[in-house]
Amino acid sequence: MPAPKFNKFKKYFNRNKQSIQEIVREATAGGVVWRRNKNGKIEILLIQDIKDRWTIPKGHIEDGETAQQTAKREIGEEAGLHQLEIQGWLGKIHFRYRRMDKLVLMTTQIYLVKALGDTNAIQKEDIMNDIKWFDFHDALEVVEYEDIGKLMLLAMKKIRQDNL
Repeated sequence: MPAPKFNKFKKYFNRNKQSIQEIVREATAGGVVWRRNKNGKIEILLIQDIKDRWTIPKGHIEDGETAQQTAKREIGEEAGLHQLEIQGWLGKIHFRYRRMDKLVLMTTQIYLVKALGDTNAIQKEDIMNDIKWFDFHDALEVVEYEDIGKLMLLAMKKIRQDNL
């Protein structure tokens, strides 16, 4: 009987990939940022990250900060919007990804945030590829993460129910 040929299976055993040495938990916060355009239609602000994925503004909670404070700070940093009204908590989402030899477990608190003032004066952070106001339905189409899309639907329901 000939010896088995294992060469075709080598691709499943990547020796260059480091094994996971540590599990890290990270807390983040962000917001589904919305406004009404001149026609009264609801628009959602999305940012395009360095990997070209459309998502909401969010970032790490710093020491001494509440999740709400982080959401407002991150929206200011990533979108240039500083006149904001937090209108409620929408929920939390969980991400996991690999960072070198670490498994990162991220929990993100998401808030409903109304943009006030000059909402056309958005300005993306340097590390972002783009920033844009989207019609609500278009935002649902382009947002990369299903969990964020679900919270956007919840946001729309809250806006309508509470006549915001």
